[in-house]
Amino acid sequence: MKVLIVDDQALIRDGLVTICERLPDVEVVGTAGDGQQALIAVAERTPDVVLMDLRMPRMDGIEATSVITAQHPGTHVVVLTTYSDDESISAALAAGALGYLTKNAGRDDLDRALRAAAQGQALFDPAVHAHLVTLTRRPTATPTDQLPDGLTAREAEVLGRMAQGFSNREIARLLFVSEATVKTHINRIFTKTGSRDRGQAIAYANRHGLY
Repeated sequence: MKVLIVDDQALIRDGLVTICERLPDVEVVGTAGDGQQALIAVAERTPDVVLMDLRMPRMDGIEATSVITAQHPGTHVVVLTTYSDDESISAALAAGALGYLTKNAGRDDLDRALRAAAQGQALFDPAVHAHLVTLTRRPTATPTDQLPDGLTAREAEVLGRMAQGFSNREIARLLFVSEATVKTHINRIFTKTGSRDRGQAIAYANRHGLY
C-alpha cells in the first residue's frame, strides 16, 4: 500500500512516516506540507491512500481532498486532524474522505483506517463516529408530525441538504446511504412538493424552513 502523508508540521510528518513505515506492507511514497504540495505529489506518485491534515496554509485539507477524489479516483483520503467538530467532519466527508481520525488515535487505529480506505471502505475512530451518529439523527427544523405535504423525516433531511448546496453524492456520504437511495428520496420529494426540478425543490425548502 502506497501512502502519502500531508501535514503542515514537520515534526508530525516525521512521526507519521516512522509509524507508517513500521506497518506491514506499507510504503510511504512521500510527504507534503500543504494541499497544493499534496496535489502535485498525488499526480507524481499515485498513492493508494493520502493521510490528510485539515488546517494547512495555501490550500487546506478539505479543498485538497475534494480535488484528489475528483481527479484521482484510485486514491483515497483518510483525514487525520485535531478537529472533531461537526462542521469539520461534514466538510471532510462531503469532500470525499473515506476515513476520519483524530490525532489521539493509536497505531492500530491508523493501520485499520489506511487498510479500509485502500479497499474503498470507510472507517472512523470512536469519537468521530459518535459525532456522525449525532449528525445523522439530528431532528429536522420542523417536527415530523408538522412536515408539509406528507414528507417523511428522511425526505425532509435530504431536502434540507439539497437546500444547503450538497450534491447527491455528498448527501449519500453524509447520510451513509447509496446515491440510488438519495435519488429515490428526491423523486418522492419532487412528487410530494410538486417540484419539476432541484431548483423548485430548494425554493420549497426555503419557504418551509426545511434546512
